[in-house]
Amino acid sequence: MSRFFSSRYDKLTPYTPGEQPQDRRYIKLNTNESSYPPSPLAIEMAREEAGKLQLYSDPECRSLKRAAAEILGFSEDELIFTNGSDEILNFAFMAFCDDSHPAAFADITYGFYPVFAALNSVPYREIPLREDFTPDPADYIGTNETLFIANPNAPTGRELPMEKLKEIIASNPGRIVVVDEAYVDFGGESAAPLVREYDNLLVTRTFSKSRSLAGARLGFGIACPELIRDLETIRYSTNPYNVNRMTMAAGVGALKDQAYFERNRTAILETRAYTAEELEKLGFSVLPSSANFVFVKHEKIGGEALYRELRERGILVRHFSPERIREYNRITIGSREEMEALTAVLREILA
Repeated sequence: MSRFFSSRYDKLTPYTPGEQPQDRRYIKLNTNESSYPPSPLAIEMAREEAGKLQLYSDPECRSLKRAAAEILGFSEDELIFTNGSDEILNFAFMAFCDDSHPAAFADITYGFYPVFAALNSVPYREIPLREDFTPDPADYIGTNETLFIANPNAPTGRELPMEKLKEIIASNPGRIVVVDEAYVDFGGESAAPLVREYDNLLVTRTFSKSRSLAGARLGFGIACPELIRDLETIRYSTNPYNVNRMTMAAGVGALKDQAYFERNRTAILETRAYTAEELEKLGFSVLPSSANFVFVKHEKIGGEALYRELRERGILVRHFSPERIREYNRITIGSREEMEALTAVLREILA
């Protein structure tokens, strides 16, 4: 750190993103990207906007809101678009948390939550998951905290049943419940329809995973109009042009090309089932997953050792260092060919 760095942030531990190495060509199964390219319509629409980059993008994201309202079934004033879902999560910490509104989230979950809390000087509490990595709904009932719940959770892939989630939201009427649905398109049940029943619910989503736009950086939130206005106040006070022209156009194309979206999603679900079965045949413990990844461990090789063996052989997976999950690795579901290559290499390593 330089001598000029603010003391407000000198204890901050930043989020560690997944590796993006440039030294060789890898099979990348470490960052939950899609192995499928964006929709051809998304690419075409983004290309058309490339010639207008001398002009600012629409700060109201009207084209995106119209497309999302039509396809997802929400009104435009129930939607906000952001630079990836990380941005709206940060906005939520800024808008709904402070010394008198502390945050709470699971001890094993998305690693950005504690970073955003620290960045915004928000006190927070980590709620331990059960031994099977499922949350105990009773731990979230009437807590009087702003709750952040990844559902399905990362990196475990486990999902909280919707009836339990409703109990949590209903029991905290004086606090916001943020449900992070980055992976909901891969088999989870969305809480988004509940925003018309509960005015304390914010649902966040991303185009990075199921709509193949990780590099475009596009996320969005769904909530009652009053909460959306709160978040728009934060957005207009930080970066009103947060979604660039090409990303906005690509998002519209990705939404409109529903056939492409469904085809890719189905392929990922089928490949996930195949991968889980093959890994279990090799002796892996595979947690049930409602996401585009599986969380696995093997009793004959440690998590870090397996990660390093795979990396040496040109395959990247994600390893985490916390004690509770250090023996596990998170493996993104790639194409069928990529997963066949993974299982072949795993057979070599285990042999």
